[in-house]
Amino acid sequence: MKIVILDAATLGADIDLGGFIELGEVVKHPLTLPHQVAERIDDCDVCIVNKVKLNEDVLKGAKKLKLICVSATGYDNIDTQYCKGRGIAVCNVAGYSVNSVSQLTLAMVLSASVNLWEYKQSVCDGSYTSGGVQNILTPVYHELCGKVWGIIGYGAIGKKVGDAAKALGCRVVVNKRTPIAEEECLSLEELIKISDIITIHTPLTEETRNLIGEKEIALMKDGVFLVNVARGAVTDEGAVAKAIENGKIGFFGCDVYSQEPMPKDNPLFAVKDRKNVCLTPHMAWGAYESRMRCVDEMCKNIISFFKGESRNRIV
Repeated sequence: MKIVILDAATLGADIDLGGFIELGEVVKHPLTLPHQVAERIDDCDVCIVNKVKLNEDVLKGAKKLKLICVSATGYDNIDTQYCKGRGIAVCNVAGYSVNSVSQLTLAMVLSASVNLWEYKQSVCDGSYTSGGVQNILTPVYHELCGKVWGIIGYGAIGKKVGDAAKALGCRVVVNKRTPIAEEECLSLEELIKISDIITIHTPLTEETRNLIGEKEIALMKDGVFLVNVARGAVTDEGAVAKAIENGKIGFFGCDVYSQEPMPKDNPLFAVKDRKNVCLTPHMAWGAYESRMRCVDEMCKNIISFFKGESRNRIV
Protein backbone atom coordinates (compact mmCIF):
# COMPACT_ATOMS: atom_id res chain seq x y z
CA MET A 1 0.00 0.00 0.00
CA LYS A 2 1.30 3.45 -0.91
CA ILE A 3 0.22 6.35 1.27
CA VAL A 4 0.85 9.93 0.15
CA ILE A 5 0.58 12.80 2.62
CA LEU A 6 0.11 16.03 0.68
CA ASP A 7 0.43 18.68 3.41
CA ALA A 8 2.16 17.13 6.40
CA ALA A 9 3.33 20.54 7.62
CA THR A 10 -0.24 21.38 8.60
CA LEU A 11 -0.08 18.63 11.24
CA GLY A 12 3.00 20.15 12.89
CA ALA A 13 6.63 19.02 12.94
CA ASP A 14 6.26 17.66 16.48
CA ILE A 15 3.71 14.99 15.59
CA ASP A 16 4.82 11.36 15.15
CA LEU A 17 3.57 9.96 11.85
CA GLY A 18 5.00 6.52 12.52
CA GLY A 19 1.55 4.96 12.59
CA PHE A 20 1.26 5.44 8.84
CA ILE A 21 4.65 3.83 8.19
CA GLU A 22 3.40 0.66 9.88
CA LEU A 23 0.64 0.47 7.28
CA GLY A 24 2.70 0.77 4.10
CA GLU A 25 5.06 2.89 2.02
CA VAL A 26 4.69 6.54 3.02
CA VAL A 27 5.61 9.53 0.87
CA LYS A 28 5.41 12.73 2.90
CA HIS A 29 5.24 16.19 1.36
CA PRO A 30 5.33 19.20 3.73
CA LEU A 31 3.11 21.19 1.35
CA THR A 32 1.67 20.65 -2.11
CA LEU A 33 0.86 23.40 -4.60
CA PRO A 34 -2.18 23.02 -6.87
CA HIS A 35 -0.11 22.20 -9.96
CA GLN A 36 1.74 19.44 -8.07
CA VAL A 37 -1.27 17.49 -6.78
CA ALA A 38 -2.07 15.29 -9.79
CA GLU A 39 1.50 14.03 -10.18
CA ARG A 40 1.92 13.30 -6.47
CA ILE A 41 -1.20 11.15 -6.19
CA ASP A 42 -1.07 9.39 -9.57
CA ASP A 43 0.09 6.03 -8.15
CA CYS A 44 -1.02 6.05 -4.51
CA ASP A 45 -3.63 3.89 -2.82
CA VAL A 46 -4.34 6.32 0.01
CA CYS A 47 -4.12 10.11 -0.01
CA ILE A 48 -3.94 12.03 3.27
CA VAL A 49 -4.88 15.67 2.95
CA ASN A 50 -5.81 18.61 5.13
CA LYS A 51 -6.37 21.76 3.05
CA VAL A 52 -5.29 20.80 -0.48
CA LYS A 53 -8.20 20.84 -2.93
CA LEU A 54 -9.00 17.52 -4.57
CA ASN A 55 -11.34 17.90 -7.54
CA GLU A 56 -11.95 16.02 -10.78
CA ASP A 57 -9.07 17.73 -12.57
CA VAL A 58 -6.47 16.35 -10.15
CA LEU A 59 -8.21 13.09 -9.26
CA LYS A 60 -8.97 11.75 -12.74
CA GLY A 61 -5.42 10.50 -13.25
CA ALA A 62 -5.18 8.77 -9.87
CA LYS A 63 -6.32 5.38 -11.13
CA LYS A 64 -5.09 3.42 -8.08
CA LEU A 65 -6.56 5.79 -5.49
CA LYS A 66 -8.97 3.99 -3.19
CA LEU A 67 -9.20 6.19 -0.11
CA ILE A 68 -8.87 9.88 0.78
CA CYS A 69 -8.33 10.61 4.46
CA VAL A 70 -9.04 14.19 5.48
CA SER A 71 -7.12 15.27 8.58
CA ALA A 72 -10.04 17.45 9.64
CA THR A 73 -13.77 17.33 10.29
CA GLY A 74 -14.66 19.63 7.42
CA TYR A 75 -14.22 18.30 3.88
CA ASP A 76 -15.38 21.17 1.68
CA ASN A 77 -12.04 20.96 -0.19
CA ILE A 78 -12.98 17.51 -1.56
CA ASP A 79 -15.23 16.95 -4.59
CA THR A 80 -17.26 14.25 -2.88
CA GLN A 81 -19.65 13.83 -5.83
CA TYR A 82 -16.79 12.96 -8.16
CA CYS A 83 -15.31 10.60 -5.57
CA LYS A 84 -18.65 8.84 -5.21
CA GLY A 85 -18.90 8.35 -8.96
CA ARG A 86 -15.35 7.01 -9.13
CA GLY A 87 -15.74 4.74 -6.12
CA ILE A 88 -13.10 6.60 -4.11
CA ALA A 89 -13.86 6.44 -0.40
CA VAL A 90 -13.54 9.58 1.71
CA CYS A 91 -13.10 9.58 5.49
CA ASN A 92 -12.87 12.53 7.83
CA VAL A 93 -12.02 12.71 11.52
CA ALA A 94 -14.90 13.71 13.76
CA GLY A 95 -14.70 15.02 17.28
CA TYR A 96 -10.93 15.07 17.67
CA SER A 97 -10.63 18.86 18.14
CA VAL A 98 -13.64 19.58 20.33
CA ASN A 99 -11.61 20.46 23.42
CA SER A 100 -9.02 22.45 21.49
CA VAL A 101 -11.44 24.61 19.47
CA SER A 102 -13.76 25.29 22.39
CA GLN A 103 -10.76 26.28 24.50
CA LEU A 104 -9.65 28.95 22.02
CA THR A 105 -13.23 30.20 21.65
CA LEU A 106 -13.46 30.74 25.40
CA ALA A 107 -9.97 32.25 25.56
CA MET A 108 -10.92 34.88 22.98
CA VAL A 109 -14.18 35.83 24.69
CA LEU A 110 -12.74 35.84 28.22
CA SER A 111 -9.68 37.85 27.25
CA ALA A 112 -11.78 40.44 25.44
CA SER A 113 -14.40 40.63 28.17
CA VAL A 114 -11.85 41.83 30.76
CA ASN A 115 -9.62 43.87 28.39
CA LEU A 116 -6.84 41.53 29.47
CA TRP A 117 -4.24 42.76 26.98
CA GLU A 118 -4.66 46.41 27.95
CA TYR A 119 -4.41 45.66 31.67
CA LYS A 120 -1.29 43.58 31.06
CA GLN A 121 0.21 46.47 29.10
CA SER A 122 -0.40 48.88 31.98
CA VAL A 123 1.97 46.78 34.07
CA CYS A 124 4.48 46.16 31.28
CA ASP A 125 4.76 49.82 30.23
CA GLY A 126 5.24 51.01 33.82
CA SER A 127 2.07 53.10 34.05
CA TYR A 128 0.76 50.99 36.95
CA THR A 129 4.03 51.33 38.87
CA SER A 130 4.27 55.08 38.35
CA GLY A 131 0.57 55.82 38.80
CA GLY A 132 0.55 55.93 42.58
CA VAL A 133 -2.81 54.15 42.86
CA GLN A 134 -3.13 50.57 44.03
CA ASN A 135 -5.27 49.55 41.06
CA ILE A 136 -6.19 50.55 37.53
CA LEU A 137 -9.82 50.09 36.57
CA THR A 138 -9.95 51.51 33.08
CA PRO A 139 -10.93 50.52 30.50
CA VAL A 140 -14.13 49.50 32.27
CA TYR A 141 -15.16 45.88 31.88
CA HIS A 142 -18.32 43.94 32.73
CA GLU A 143 -19.14 40.49 34.02
CA LEU A 144 -20.28 37.86 31.55
CA CYS A 145 -22.81 36.58 34.05
CA GLY A 146 -26.28 37.50 32.82
CA LYS A 147 -25.20 38.12 29.22
CA VAL A 148 -26.83 36.33 26.29
CA TRP A 149 -24.40 34.00 24.50
CA GLY A 150 -25.62 32.95 21.06
CA ILE A 151 -24.18 29.82 19.49
CA ILE A 152 -24.55 29.24 15.75
CA GLY A 153 -24.04 25.55 15.05
CA TYR A 154 -24.56 23.23 17.99
CA GLY A 155 -22.52 20.15 17.34
CA ALA A 156 -19.95 18.84 19.80
CA ILE A 157 -17.90 22.07 19.80
CA GLY A 158 -20.92 24.35 20.09
CA LYS A 159 -22.26 22.28 22.98
CA LYS A 160 -18.90 22.36 24.78
CA VAL A 161 -18.80 26.15 24.45
CA GLY A 162 -22.43 26.35 25.59
CA ASP A 163 -21.72 24.30 28.72
CA ALA A 164 -18.87 26.64 29.62
CA ALA A 165 -20.98 29.73 28.93
CA LYS A 166 -23.70 28.43 31.22
CA ALA A 167 -21.10 27.80 33.93
CA LEU A 168 -20.16 31.49 33.65
CA GLY A 169 -23.80 32.45 34.24
CA CYS A 170 -24.73 33.29 30.65
CA ARG A 171 -28.09 32.64 29.05
CA VAL A 172 -27.27 30.37 26.12
CA VAL A 173 -29.37 30.51 22.96
CA VAL A 174 -28.78 28.22 20.02
CA ASN A 175 -29.30 28.25 16.27
CA LYS A 176 -29.36 24.64 15.14
CA ARG A 177 -30.57 23.09 11.90
CA THR A 178 -32.65 20.61 13.89
CA PRO A 179 -33.91 22.24 17.12
CA ILE A 180 -33.68 20.24 20.34
CA ALA A 181 -35.97 20.46 23.37
CA GLU A 182 -33.20 20.72 25.96
CA GLU A 183 -31.83 24.01 24.62
CA GLU A 184 -33.33 27.42 23.86
CA CYS A 185 -33.29 27.18 20.07
CA LEU A 186 -34.00 30.29 18.03
CA SER A 187 -34.02 31.33 14.40
CA LEU A 188 -30.82 32.95 13.20
CA GLU A 189 -32.50 36.37 13.13
CA GLU A 190 -33.83 36.02 16.68
CA LEU A 191 -30.47 34.86 18.01
CA ILE A 192 -28.59 37.68 16.32
CA LYS A 193 -30.94 40.34 17.69
CA ILE A 194 -30.69 39.39 21.38
CA SER A 195 -27.13 38.06 21.78
CA ASP A 196 -24.33 39.97 23.49
CA ILE A 197 -21.84 37.34 22.38
CA ILE A 198 -22.09 35.27 19.19
CA THR A 199 -19.78 32.35 18.45
CA ILE A 200 -19.90 30.43 15.17
CA HIS A 201 -19.33 26.66 15.02
CA THR A 202 -21.15 25.58 11.86
CA PRO A 203 -19.63 23.71 8.90
CA LEU A 204 -19.32 25.46 5.54
CA THR A 205 -22.12 24.47 3.17
CA GLU A 206 -23.99 26.32 0.44
CA GLU A 207 -26.56 27.21 3.11
CA THR A 208 -23.98 28.64 5.53
CA ARG A 209 -21.76 30.48 3.04
CA ASN A 210 -21.90 34.21 3.89
CA LEU A 211 -24.35 33.38 6.67
CA ILE A 212 -23.24 36.51 8.51
CA GLY A 213 -23.27 39.54 6.22
CA GLU A 214 -24.32 43.19 6.27
CA LYS A 215 -27.99 42.38 6.85
CA GLU A 216 -27.28 40.13 9.83
CA ILE A 217 -24.70 42.48 11.34
CA ALA A 218 -27.18 45.36 11.16
CA LEU A 219 -29.54 43.36 13.38
CA MET A 220 -26.89 42.75 16.05
CA LYS A 221 -26.57 44.73 19.26
CA ASP A 222 -24.13 47.61 19.19
CA GLY A 223 -20.82 46.44 20.66
CA VAL A 224 -21.54 42.74 20.09
CA PHE A 225 -18.75 40.19 20.53
CA LEU A 226 -18.43 38.00 17.42
CA VAL A 227 -16.13 34.97 17.19
CA ASN A 228 -15.71 32.75 14.12
CA VAL A 229 -13.88 29.45 14.62
CA ALA A 230 -15.87 27.61 11.94
CA ARG A 231 -14.92 28.48 8.34
CA GLY A 232 -13.88 31.85 6.97
CA ALA A 233 -16.52 31.93 4.24
CA VAL A 234 -19.34 31.59 6.77
CA THR A 235 -18.92 35.35 7.26
CA ASP A 236 -18.74 38.15 4.73
CA GLU A 237 -15.27 39.34 5.71
CA GLY A 238 -15.73 42.74 4.10
CA ALA A 239 -18.95 43.35 6.03
CA VAL A 240 -17.29 42.28 9.27
CA ALA A 241 -14.30 44.58 8.73
CA LYS A 242 -16.63 47.50 8.00
CA ALA A 243 -18.61 46.79 11.19
CA ILE A 244 -15.39 46.74 13.22
CA GLU A 245 -14.32 50.07 11.76
CA ASN A 246 -17.65 51.78 12.44
CA GLY A 247 -17.90 50.38 15.98
CA LYS A 248 -20.88 48.09 15.46
CA ILE A 249 -18.82 45.05 16.44
CA GLY A 250 -17.22 45.60 19.83
CA PHE A 251 -14.89 42.62 19.58
CA PHE A 252 -14.07 40.24 16.75
CA GLY A 253 -12.14 37.01 17.17
CA CYS A 254 -11.37 34.86 14.16
CA ASP A 255 -9.25 31.79 13.45
CA VAL A 256 -10.43 31.00 9.91
CA TYR A 257 -10.39 32.85 6.58
CA SER A 258 -11.93 32.50 3.13
CA GLN A 259 -8.41 32.10 1.74
CA GLU A 260 -5.63 30.65 3.88
CA PRO A 261 -3.13 31.85 4.74
CA MET A 262 -4.92 35.20 4.92
CA PRO A 263 -3.67 37.42 2.07
CA LYS A 264 -3.00 41.13 2.49
CA ASP A 265 -6.02 42.01 0.37
CA ASN A 266 -8.37 40.29 2.81
CA PRO A 267 -10.50 43.09 4.37
CA LEU A 268 -9.66 41.76 7.84
CA PHE A 269 -5.96 42.43 7.26
CA ALA A 270 -6.67 46.16 7.52
CA VAL A 271 -8.13 45.81 11.04
CA LYS A 272 -5.77 43.15 12.41
CA ASP A 273 -3.88 45.54 14.75
CA ARG A 274 -6.93 46.95 16.51
CA LYS A 275 -7.21 46.32 20.25
CA ASN A 276 -10.68 44.84 19.83
CA VAL A 277 -9.61 42.34 17.16
CA CYS A 278 -7.94 38.98 17.75
CA LEU A 279 -6.97 37.14 14.56
CA THR A 280 -5.20 33.79 14.93
CA PRO A 281 -3.61 31.59 12.20
CA HIS A 282 -6.10 28.70 11.98
CA MET A 283 -4.66 27.09 15.11
CA ALA A 284 -7.81 26.52 17.18
CA TRP A 285 -7.90 22.82 16.31
CA GLY A 286 -4.20 22.29 16.88
CA ALA A 287 -3.52 21.51 20.53
CA TYR A 288 -0.87 18.78 20.68
CA GLU A 289 -3.35 16.26 22.06
CA SER A 290 -5.83 17.12 19.33
CA ARG A 291 -3.31 16.60 16.52
CA MET A 292 -2.14 13.28 17.97
CA ARG A 293 -5.76 12.18 18.22
CA CYS A 294 -6.31 13.19 14.59
CA VAL A 295 -3.38 11.11 13.30
CA ASP A 296 -4.43 8.12 15.38
CA GLU A 297 -7.99 8.36 14.04
CA MET A 298 -6.76 8.50 10.43
CA CYS A 299 -4.67 5.36 10.97
CA LYS A 300 -7.77 3.62 12.32
CA ASN A 301 -9.77 4.84 9.33
CA ILE A 302 -7.26 3.30 6.92
CA ILE A 303 -7.15 -0.02 8.76
CA SER A 304 -10.94 -0.13 8.92
CA PHE A 305 -11.33 0.63 5.22
CA PHE A 306 -9.02 -2.14 4.05
CA LYS A 307 -10.86 -4.57 6.33
CA GLY A 308 -14.01 -3.74 4.41
CA GLU A 309 -15.52 -1.80 7.30
CA SER A 310 -17.10 1.67 7.29
CA ARG A 311 -15.57 4.11 9.78
CA ASN A 312 -15.94 7.90 9.56
CA ARG A 313 -17.01 7.46 5.95
CA ILE A 314 -18.28 10.54 4.12
CA VAL A 315 -18.41 8.75 0.76
